[in-house]
Amino acid sequence: MCGIFGLVLQNKTIDNYRDIKNSVELLFLLSQVRGQDSAGIALLTPDEIQIFRRVIKPPAMLKNAMFEKTLNSAYLKYRQLADKSQPLIIIGQCRLATNGSKAIDENNQPVYAGHFVGVHNGIISIDAKLLEEQQGYGIRNSVIKESLLAKNDTKFFFSLIDNIYRETGHFIKSVSKAFSKVEGSASVALLCDSENKLVIASNTGSLYYLIDPRSSNAVFTSEKKILTDFLMKSPIFSASLHSGVAQVKAGSGIEFEKASATKFSFKEEANFKDNKPMAKSAIFTIRDIKSGISSLKRCTKCILPHTYPFISFDEKGVCNFCNQYQRQKVYGIKELGKIFDNYRSKDGKPDCLVGISGGRDSSYGLHIIKTEFGMHPIAYTYDWGLTTDIARVNQAKICGKLGVEHIIRTPNLGKKRRCIRKNIYAWLKVPKLGMVPLFMAGDKDFYHFGRQLRKELNLKLTIFCSGQLFEQREFFIGFCGVDQKIITTARLYSYSNMIKLKLAFWYLYQYLRNPRYINESFFDSIRSYFTSFIQKDDFLYLYEYLPWDEKKIESTLKKEYGWESYDAYGPNQWRMGDGQTAFTNYIFYTLAGFTEFDNFRAKQIRDGLLTRDEALALVEIDNRPKYAALEYFSYLVGFNLDEVLAKISSLPKLF
Repeated sequence: MCGIFGLVLQNKTIDNYRDIKNSVELLFLLSQVRGQDSAGIALLTPDEIQIFRRVIKPPAMLKNAMFEKTLNSAYLKYRQLADKSQPLIIIGQCRLATNGSKAIDENNQPVYAGHFVGVHNGIISIDAKLLEEQQGYGIRNSVIKESLLAKNDTKFFFSLIDNIYRETGHFIKSVSKAFSKVEGSASVALLCDSENKLVIASNTGSLYYLIDPRSSNAVFTSEKKILTDFLMKSPIFSASLHSGVAQVKAGSGIEFEKASATKFSFKEEANFKDNKPMAKSAIFTIRDIKSGISSLKRCTKCILPHTYPFISFDEKGVCNFCNQYQRQKVYGIKELGKIFDNYRSKDGKPDCLVGISGGRDSSYGLHIIKTEFGMHPIAYTYDWGLTTDIARVNQAKICGKLGVEHIIRTPNLGKKRRCIRKNIYAWLKVPKLGMVPLFMAGDKDFYHFGRQLRKELNLKLTIFCSGQLFEQREFFIGFCGVDQKIITTARLYSYSNMIKLKLAFWYLYQYLRNPRYINESFFDSIRSYFTSFIQKDDFLYLYEYLPWDEKKIESTLKKEYGWESYDAYGPNQWRMGDGQTAFTNYIFYTLAGFTEFDNFRAKQIRDGLLTRDEALALVEIDNRPKYAALEYFSYLVGFNLDEVLAKISSLPKLF
């Protein structure tokens, strides 16, 4: 189970920051025997409750510069307080991940829900039946449902306390009543944004505390031995106080307010007459000190951040990508019609080959080619092992209703997935963002089969339903140190020879620097480079001719074909057919603060399709880690998701 702990330090006794820092560090180091999956701290300062947590082992967190900054800022604020009766309250946790993946930041502790910030040791049974029962207490179902989906029992429990508090306005009684409503074990420490106090409580007795009778300073931990060991070394508390260590008995708690500590019993406090007074207004701001994404410098016109490769800003804060941007000039429907006239068969025999992934663009493209241009296509899919099940369903629906033959080519899926896994672990050894596309190298045979099948079927035309400028991801090669000023759709084949040469040497250097990349995927990767950059690109790209209308595309597909969205992928269904997209986006977002969605939305802004505020709101949703999609990916590829995501989260950031 987790190790939770805390300090209540009276302002008049706070003289030495080093003593406070050493005491907090000592509590982390002693408590880590109960969990090392993540670590976190919350501090009640004069105007806010600050939360700092990281998915790293406690000793590593103690070395984090932001940890030091957070602790020091709280200390300085308290030194400046005129009211010396207010204590400095600090709570922390060393987590053993049980309910709720540590890869999801909100699952790590301290957790906040509504008015409350706290830490929890134990496991609460998340009971869906409690939803109905709590209707009378104003429980916000959406909050509880989110906890159910995330399997976050702490969030569930704290949300329950918060909603009772909103109805009653009683801190202790809300905690007591919430304990009476749940099953499982829980020892908690809670801060409230409306009250300058700390409450600790347990239904198992897994909390021990000490109150120094001379200074009124207090400390608590999850185990008696942790507390007695702390007293032996703490510069604030005397070792001679060990005889005063007491247990928070099962079914009870303690309220620390100013220099007083009041014991309470769940049974006595829970059975109060509920007169439903209004809950107190917040007097503290809850501030979750995240990784810094919210503080990224962004272009004042689009939303690209300062971590985007080769970005620069003018005196107005507008980025160079906006200043050099040219709207895509599609060749037009008439021009596309002329091309199709040269290939259209007169007798209904197949006249073109169309790549289909099951995503919206290729599905709509096949619809247009067949119904509006009267072509007679054969569809093909290169299923390299990461095509999503929803995408396969969509392929079947579109081809079935259109009466289009569908050819599928697939490699040795076990090998392809094994290669991805090996390259992921190789990348984690020397993580360079420019090498992330290597995970996708196996899908480049899509081009190969576009050529091979065309020859086998004796067709002259292969169509890819792409070519929209919005799809361009300059940052892929930008992170390789190559500045490619893309103002057109710029197919990989059309890159200049100098660009191709620079990329080849950069990749070669990475392979020499990290020999783990030289595995069974090596020749696949070389072939992928050749297929993408060297072999002549003689395909037709549909959206170089057609205007791209997102709303029309989605409405047509759903109305005409019952096209299905991939819910695990989120509301933005661009590239939903690619099983690895959620994973690569997680890497870019965690380390660089943006994803391909930021790139996508930035181009929509430049084309006048979105306002900047709309785009910022959308990418906040787009960039949320898609845990269900990540689980699917890790299941297919065969790696421990929590382990890998935790390693990614602990890597150095660009911001």
